[in-house]
Amino acid sequence: MAELTEVIGSDRTVRLIETATEFRRGLGGRVIWTFSSTVTGGGVAEMLYALVGYTKDLAVDTRWLVIGGDNEFFRITKRVHNRIHGQAGDDGGLGAAERAHVEEVLNANVESIADRVSPGDLVLLHDPQTAGMARAMAERGALVVWRSHIGIDAENEHTQSAWEFLSPLLAYARGFVFSRRSYVPAVLSERPTWIIPPSIDPFSPKNEPLTDPVARAILITSGLLPGTPSVAPTYIRRDGSPGEVSRPAWLAAEELPGPDDPIVVQVSRWDRLKDMTGVLRAFAAHVAPSGPGTLVLAGPAVEGVIDDPEGAAVFAECMAAWQSLPPAQRARTILMTVPMSDVDENAIIVNALQRHARVIAQKSLAEGFGLTVAEGMWKGRPVVGSAVGGIQDQIAPGTGVLLRDPTDLAGFGRAVRELLDDPARAERMGAAAREHVRDHFIGDVHLLRYAELFSSLLSTLVDAQTA
Repeated sequence: MAELTEVIGSDRTVRLIETATEFRRGLGGRVIWTFSSTVTGGGVAEMLYALVGYTKDLAVDTRWLVIGGDNEFFRITKRVHNRIHGQAGDDGGLGAAERAHVEEVLNANVESIADRVSPGDLVLLHDPQTAGMARAMAERGALVVWRSHIGIDAENEHTQSAWEFLSPLLAYARGFVFSRRSYVPAVLSERPTWIIPPSIDPFSPKNEPLTDPVARAILITSGLLPGTPSVAPTYIRRDGSPGEVSRPAWLAAEELPGPDDPIVVQVSRWDRLKDMTGVLRAFAAHVAPSGPGTLVLAGPAVEGVIDDPEGAAVFAECMAAWQSLPPAQRARTILMTVPMSDVDENAIIVNALQRHARVIAQKSLAEGFGLTVAEGMWKGRPVVGSAVGGIQDQIAPGTGVLLRDPTDLAGFGRAVRELLDDPARAERMGAAAREHVRDHFIGDVHLLRYAELFSSLLSTLVDAQTA
């Protein structure tokens, strides 16, 4: 906790410790179980590493398990994911057959841990992939909460089909968590609901401090920058041991930026809703012709993200769009896939990318929250992001630029160009951005909100037992 105190200050640390002490008394030996669909490759997994670690430090018994599933299971849950975002996705079905397959896969997951969950334990399920576990866990006497990290501000026929599919699976949940109030669907509007925005871990390899020479050494080793490192590309792994970057990334690049050339970075999954192709076209048409700068679109190696079956197809679309650019514009843009075989090495490469960037972009068409925004802001960089979903909750006035229309390629290019041409303004925005993240999106704030949620559920259990 000493490291966290250096970030949040003693007053916030004392409040966290006092709240944890009181919460442990109410927990009474129960366990908090949290379930997700992947241990790597997304913001949910990155958050859980930090939050579960903090609860261990605070002596709260929290255990994190990752579910498994077959290809059809992940195709169905990706379909639900897309439709919650208001998109048709692959146009496949979401009917009785699909629900039965999801339940079959998740029942098998539950059976593998059934004897470990006790009546009265708290179970936190994350996102559509885990929704079908709610009934089985509730029947074992657990208090189940389902958290959706995704959503859209206005429902349409696609969101309605997704919630019709999910509602029977969620009937046994005691409560629900969303990142924004507007994400709560009509079908759950009368159920107990909490609003808890996500948070970053300032000490993870994704966000730990890096000197400029080390960041450059990491990017040289990964292949993005030319030259020979002046220092070793070292960092601190999540377990506290020393690490060193040794694997190159895969690049589609005709020219590499010089060590001091300004770069613009968007880090995202290869997901159509992140609109990597739109960023590519906007930069090529509206930024590259009017001044210096190189765009880097970075995402995970597609074979490393098991719960996103569309990743390879979206990356192929980006690659085709890059190849179709005029040569002069193509030379100013780079596609980068970061190895996933070592999660800490992947994270430190992203960290170095964001720290080396002059501007960070997140031009999503839809976004549940978008932790890459807060991560970039934590590094003291201004973010040009779409005014959609949780992005608009992160970029406060003076900390970046919000695009009212995420499809406005010229507007995106203009915002990026203005920041590249005015480094002093970009630096002021970046400094304000870091302080904004410190105040609102560090893990202690997140945990305090969870403590309120779980304490409320536990009080209802006690009331029922004493009635």
